[in-house]
Amino acid sequence: MTAARLILTLILGVVQLCRTEPRPGKPSELLVITAATEVTDGYLRFMRTIRQFNYTVQVLGLGEEWKGGDVARTVGGGQKVRWLKKELEKHKDKQNTAIMFVDSYDVILASGPEELLKKFSRFSHRVVFSAEGFCWPDQRLASKYPVVHHGKRYLNSGGFIGYAPEVYAIVKQWKYKDDDDDQLFYTRIYLDKEQRRKFNITLDHKSHIFQNLNGAIEEVVLKFEKSRVRARNVAYDTLPVVIHGNGPTKLQLNYLGNYVPTAWTYEHGCGICDDDLLDLSGLSDEEMPLVHIAVFIEQPTPFLEEFLERLATLSYPHTRLRLFIHNNVVYHEQHVERFWTRHRSLFPGARIVGPEENLKQDQARNMAVEACKKDDSCDYFFSIDSDVALINPDILRILIEENKSVIAPMLSRHGKLWSNFWGALSPEGFYSRAEDYIDIVQSKRVGVWNVPYITQVYLIRGETLRSRLSAVSLYQQEGMDPDMSFCKSVREQGIFMFVSNRDEFGRLVSSTNYNISRLHPDMWQIFDNPVDWREKYVHENYSKIFDDDENVVEQERLFPEALLSLFLSGGMIFTSLQNISHLLRSLYFFISQSLHYMFGSFTSHGGGCRFLRYDCKVESPRKGWSFMHPGRLTHYHEGLPVTRGTRYIMVSFVDP
Repeated sequence: MTAARLILTLILGVVQLCRTEPRPGKPSELLVITAATEVTDGYLRFMRTIRQFNYTVQVLGLGEEWKGGDVARTVGGGQKVRWLKKELEKHKDKQNTAIMFVDSYDVILASGPEELLKKFSRFSHRVVFSAEGFCWPDQRLASKYPVVHHGKRYLNSGGFIGYAPEVYAIVKQWKYKDDDDDQLFYTRIYLDKEQRRKFNITLDHKSHIFQNLNGAIEEVVLKFEKSRVRARNVAYDTLPVVIHGNGPTKLQLNYLGNYVPTAWTYEHGCGICDDDLLDLSGLSDEEMPLVHIAVFIEQPTPFLEEFLERLATLSYPHTRLRLFIHNNVVYHEQHVERFWTRHRSLFPGARIVGPEENLKQDQARNMAVEACKKDDSCDYFFSIDSDVALINPDILRILIEENKSVIAPMLSRHGKLWSNFWGALSPEGFYSRAEDYIDIVQSKRVGVWNVPYITQVYLIRGETLRSRLSAVSLYQQEGMDPDMSFCKSVREQGIFMFVSNRDEFGRLVSSTNYNISRLHPDMWQIFDNPVDWREKYVHENYSKIFDDDENVVEQERLFPEALLSLFLSGGMIFTSLQNISHLLRSLYFFISQSLHYMFGSFTSHGGGCRFLRYDCKVESPRKGWSFMHPGRLTHYHEGLPVTRGTRYIMVSFVDP
């Protein structure tokens, strides 16, 4: 009898032990809980991945005031625990329900609930917290952590998963202030051996489920699978489900978010570019959004007249445009004046600030953006610098329809990798080349890209300026250029900056070697800006003269007049020829190699050329026209007399 009781007691003890630490099976359902007080770009990105994988989600705190402290700079976040404690009252008795809590602004999901629950079950623990390589916020607790020989040692509260009863029992202990630190709260529970055993808590040391990027950026690479992209941890050879851009790794998360999970793939290209577009097709002219256009001429810029003319040809109702021009260059006053004389009727109420007002660049930019902030009817603010050549008249419609808070068209210098965006930043906040930068600039990867820096031309939603950026000085920060200050200010507010290369928008103009002390300074830009030079000085149909049965009667006047004045400004033609020899050589670009000799004649009356062998004449050629022949061996020739005026010729040899 005594022996039987002893055996029964042992059995009951084992059963009781099993009840204390039950072996978990696979949960039957999953509820994702997150916290967010306002809808931000990061929140929208998180919710997009939630919907893509059909997670069940509960958002806490939306529309409430954040009282959890400035968690980006110091401790805090306790308000999230209070919210979670209240929410889990509804789920505390659901034995087979898994609760996953994650942040939202800096989190993306790379896979679905099935994979997540499968990985959670493999842990054989009731609660799993994410792990990182830093002991935050109290480094003095580092020595109290269990030793980990391979993997990340310290708890991170940005993501954890567990069965509802255990998670509730943990958060039920919260009795602190909203701005106390949530991670310290969870850390103390985990470091308490009794509670760690009681709740059967472990950490995801090798990022099977949770990947915290802080301190692990070099470990995480993109893994392109068929029609999807994963973030792979190469240190542990794992494919985490939850990617968390904690701490100073928000920009790296943005980079990963350009691809994961299906934002861009090799098979389908951009998978999200057509989501949430704004349709303007059904709007009348007066219903179109009101756009404030701010033009900044801050340094001498080639082809400025062409730049200004493109403003007048924008395919957008001019009644819905408000123009601001800041010109800081005396030389360009003539160009602005001519533009204003021709097109003032298109831009009623325009404001032009000239160099006489001695307004600095950052002050001028602030003046323009403040005008939009103060105008409740300003739907968008479009900033454009003078070194931008926009060739797409539909640019405003295209950018507005992308429906982003801040977006720029992708532009680069002709034939170069110099562009108006950066794909990454160095630790000091300056340029760093991203892995995909070249492919984006060369349009080998086409999409809408979340980047840390844009410049020269961009569109900002007016509502964004009047809300999240209302109290921010966008262009003035000590020790920073206006463009760097702008991007830093926008990033600090959690606003994403996008660049689109889905359409051909134009190019950047190089002003590095632009010398306004020269006569016709644009003429000397043939090598720095060959496309702009050709558009200005060479007739758009010049190549058609080589087509059979093509009769081109138009003539280009601007080039010969500019070239002639360059000759005359030297006093003697030989001096001028030496000065413009590189211009003459450049004309070879526009002539077929099969031609050997080019002869041009600029005249008032008379003049021309007679070919002696054939007794054939070309008489009184028009100004700006040229004719070509093989040369004196087969086409020996002489000039015809000029009856009135002065005759100028330009001779150029084209070597085969």
